[in-house]
Amino acid sequence: MPKGYLIARITVTDPNHYPVYARLAGEAMAKFGGKPLVRGGRYEAMDGEARPRNVIIEFESFERAREYYLSETYRAAREERLKAGVGEVVIVEGAD
Repeated sequence: MPKGYLIARITVTDPNHYPVYARLAGEAMAKFGGKPLVRGGRYEAMDGEARPRNVIIEFESFERAREYYLSETYRAAREERLKAGVGEVVIVEGAD
């Protein structure tokens, strides 16, 4: 079964509040077996617009990544993220 990947591109607008989100999201990630592959770090926009914070989280499947994002646990974290930044989140299925 292909793995699932949550990809988030974020511009943090409140760096003092973002750690609240990060803590709650980390708790949800542990509950759903997410493995962070990328969290911030150096980036370079090669084509199109970029955001300064890029995150990739690996899950055992596309369905598990969806369960994480739609869970009550992550919903609380998401509310804090919306207070601390703007961005896009997508879930993609990996190659076999």
